Amino acid sequence: MIHGCAKESEARLNTLFEQPCAIVDLETTGGDIARDRITEVGLVLVDGERVERLSWLVNPGQPIPPFIENMTGISNEMVAAAPPFAELADELLARLQGRLLLAHNARFDYGFLRNEFRRLGRRFQARALCTVKLSRRLYPQHFKHSLDSLIARHGIDMPERHRALADAEAVYRFIGIASRELGADKVAHEAAQLLSQPAEVSSLPAELQRQIEDMPDSAGVYALFGEDSRALYVGRAPNLYRKTLGHFAERKPSRHEVRIDEPVARVEWRECLSEFGAQLLELQWLGRLQPAHNPRARMMGEVCTLQLQTGADGFVRPLTVSARDIDFSRTADLYGLFRNAREGRKALAQIALAQGLCQSVLGVEQVTSRKGMPCAAYQIGRCRGGCVGQEAVDSHNARLLSALQRLKVKPWPFEGAIAVQERDIVCGDVVEHLFDRWCYLGSRRNGGALEGEPAFDLDYYKLLESELRKPDRELRML
Repeated sequence: MIHGCAKESEARLNTLFEQPCAIVDLETTGGDIARDRITEVGLVLVDGERVERLSWLVNPGQPIPPFIENMTGISNEMVAAAPPFAELADELLARLQGRLLLAHNARFDYGFLRNEFRRLGRRFQARALCTVKLSRRLYPQHFKHSLDSLIARHGIDMPERHRALADAEAVYRFIGIASRELGADKVAHEAAQLLSQPAEVSSLPAELQRQIEDMPDSAGVYALFGEDSRALYVGRAPNLYRKTLGHFAERKPSRHEVRIDEPVARVEWRECLSEFGAQLLELQWLGRLQPAHNPRARMMGEVCTLQLQTGADGFVRPLTVSARDIDFSRTADLYGLFRNAREGRKALAQIALAQGLCQSVLGVEQVTSRKGMPCAAYQIGRCRGGCVGQEAVDSHNARLLSALQRLKVKPWPFEGAIAVQERDIVCGDVVEHLFDRWCYLGSRRNGGALEGEPAFDLDYYKLLESELRKPDRELRML
C-alpha cells in the first residue's frame, strides 16, 4: 500500500471539498463489472485542506489479459502476492463510508466497488459524482471529456497514466484547475446540480429522509406509507432511490410518475434480480397492500372466464364463471380471462356482433317478448337468425367455437410445477419463482423456504405467459 497525507500548500481549492470526498480510480482485468475484477485501487481523500493519498494492488483471482497489462503496466506477477479484495474490504469501507465519491466515469468505478462488496455479502452505497459529466457542464465548448483529453487540455503532468492513484490525482488536479479558471462557486454549483435532489426532501421528517437516503440505486420494488400506516403507493423502478425521490419533486409529474398529495411517513423497498422478479413482487405487494393511489390494485383478485354449457335446445352458451367457483388451472376448455363478469359479457357481445351470432341465444341480450321473437341484431342484419330458427343449431355452435378459439386459455405446457430462475451473476445467488398450472406458488432464494402468497390471477397469468415466450428464460422442472 502506498500512503501519503499532507495539507495542501495553497488555499482550499473548492467549496466542493467542504464535505468529505473520496476521489476514486480503479484498474481492473476488463470492462465487465460482473465478470472482471479489480487489480488496483487509488484514493485521494479530501477533507477541506487535508488530503490523504492511498493506493493498493489487489489480487483479482483471475489472469490479467495481455492488453490490460500493456495499458496499465500491472502484471500478473505484480498482483500475485497482493491481498485479495476481501482482505482490504474493511479498511476500504471505513475510508469511503460517509464520503461523496468522485470518479471519472463514476458508473464504472462505483459499479465495480459495489459488486466487489456484494460478493462478500456486504452493502456499499455512496453518493457518486461523475467528473466526466462535471467537465461537460464546466467546459461545454469542448467535445472530448475523457481523462486523456482533460490531462492534455489542462496541462496536467501525469507520468504514470493508467495507474489508479495517478488517475485519481489527475481528477483532483482537474477540479483545482477548474476552480481557479471558473471559480470555486461555479464548480460547486454544477456539482450540486448533478447531485441535486428535490428541495422538498429536506423538509421531510428526519426519519423519512434517512430511509430515502438508504435506498439503493438498483432495481426493485418500493411502497410508500401514510402516517396511519396505510399503503399509499406501490411501484417498481430500475433505480429505487431516484424513482422514490421523483414523488417529492416540485415539477409536474410525467405520465409515468404519480404525485402523492398526502403526507408520506415511511418507505419500504426490496431489491430484485430481474424485471420478471420485480414485476412479480410488485403484483404481490399490490394485492396484499391495496395501495390507495394504484388503481390497478383495485382490479386484482376477482378473475372470470367463459365456460361452455349446452342447453336443452342444443345451443352452446358461454357462461361467466369466477375463480372462486372453479379451479381455472385444472379445468379444460375455458375462454378468456377477465377482471370481472362485466368484462366477460362485453367480450362475448363483441364476438357476437363481429361474427353475426345471435346475442339472444348467447344470453348477451335479454329478450323480454314472447319466445321465438327476433333479437335486435337480427332486425338490423347482424344476426343470421338463430333466434328465429333460420340458422341451424350446429352451424351457430360451430361458428361460436371457431370465434372463441383465439380466447382459449392455454393449457399448462408442463407435466408438473416449474421454477423460473434468476441468477445474480455477481454474488451467485439463485432466486426461484415457482408455478404450477399457471398458479403462483411462492418464491425462494438459494433453496430456502417459500415466501409469498399462492395465487391465481390474470396479471400472474399474463406475466408468466409472456416470460415463457422468451428464448433465454431459465426454467427448472420440479
